[in-house]
Amino acid sequence: EVAKLITTEQGKTLADAEGDVMRGLQVVENLCANTSLMMGETLTGIAKDMDLTSFKTPLGVCAGIAPFNFPAMIPLWMFPTGLITGNTYVMKPSERDPSACMALVELMKEAGAPDGTVSVIHGQHDCVNFICDHPDIRAISFVGGDAAGKHIYNRGSANGKRVQCNMGAKNHGVIMPDANKESTINALVGAAFGAAGQRCMALTTAVVVGEAQEWMADVAERASKLKVTAGHEPTSDIPPVISPESKERINNLIQSAEDEGATLLLDGRNVVVEDYPNGNFVGPTIISNMNTDMTAYKKEIFGPVLCVINVDTLDEAIDLINKNPYGNGTAIFTNNGATARKFTSEIDVGQVGVNVPIPVPLPMMSFTGSRGSFLGDSHFYGKQGLSFYTQTKTVTSMWREGDAAVGGKAALSMPVQK
Repeated sequence: EVAKLITTEQGKTLADAEGDVMRGLQVVENLCANTSLMMGETLTGIAKDMDLTSFKTPLGVCAGIAPFNFPAMIPLWMFPTGLITGNTYVMKPSERDPSACMALVELMKEAGAPDGTVSVIHGQHDCVNFICDHPDIRAISFVGGDAAGKHIYNRGSANGKRVQCNMGAKNHGVIMPDANKESTINALVGAAFGAAGQRCMALTTAVVVGEAQEWMADVAERASKLKVTAGHEPTSDIPPVISPESKERINNLIQSAEDEGATLLLDGRNVVVEDYPNGNFVGPTIISNMNTDMTAYKKEIFGPVLCVINVDTLDEAIDLINKNPYGNGTAIFTNNGATARKFTSEIDVGQVGVNVPIPVPLPMMSFTGSRGSFLGDSHFYGKQGLSFYTQTKTVTSMWREGDAAVGGKAALSMPVQK
């Protein structure tokens, strides 16, 4: 039922919406191991009659600001983690599609959560600034675009809050000539065009090495067969993008690439969806012969668009990716273990897939985007997520054997172990 709300309000396909909910619930399931993940540490007898204990304590009130593209999964990264670590929570879903988040919080209340443990607020800029400024809010989690993320990080940090911000991305997939052609083509098509490209981990840029450049025609043929229609239609592969403004921005970036000398292997700007003539549809688009100076490469398109850059060697591919300011995700497609090992060792990106196009970690680990894709110290969910929502308290205690004795002399020097 939550997935149906997402499809109706946000537009993504029902299968993708179900994945949205399930990946969030996996985080919640992992949090059920909280009793072991939250364990502290104790050292007894570190000196005569002295013990040392360290444990995690809640921060107090925490807040989350979620984006439109994952209206269930991202809130489920946020308020359950804050809640299970002992905090109360203020959740702000996207103003574009808040219903899924509201439904999740209502389900939590039905399950027995006390009133006031999670509060949901709605709005845009004033709402965000309230979260950044309110003195009782101790920590802020944010997922969204660069401009909002930098504003929230700077304003929240200036007010003494702990802040984590997942922001923009430009995720590259390196295609080696020795990769399995069929599975690589399927991976590229799914990762570039799924959810209409509205994923921060979408594989938006194919870096094609050597002879693998000949595969792009096959990628275009496969992509051209994808069905573009409303997300609630059973046959839908590519749903609409979120708004008319988003559609216009995507189309303008495609045009800029063509104007700057790129080639459109597949142009989805004029796609016709007869049953929904006023929908915000953009068909799958593949732009080849691109270079890193083009506007469409520099900007996050956030639409069903695959940029293609040709290189001759793996070293060129690694250098190109490492020069990009973002570090959210990347992948390499190869059947050579030494190639994969070199890539994973030398690439400066936080999440790396080897023959895995969208390497979002399961919740046993944390979501570890880096460089321009992340601001903060501790990442989302996993052990780092628990650390973000807690502070460590360390207690040094002494119980002298001769406590009943009266008298003695005060110690004025720095205490040391004996």
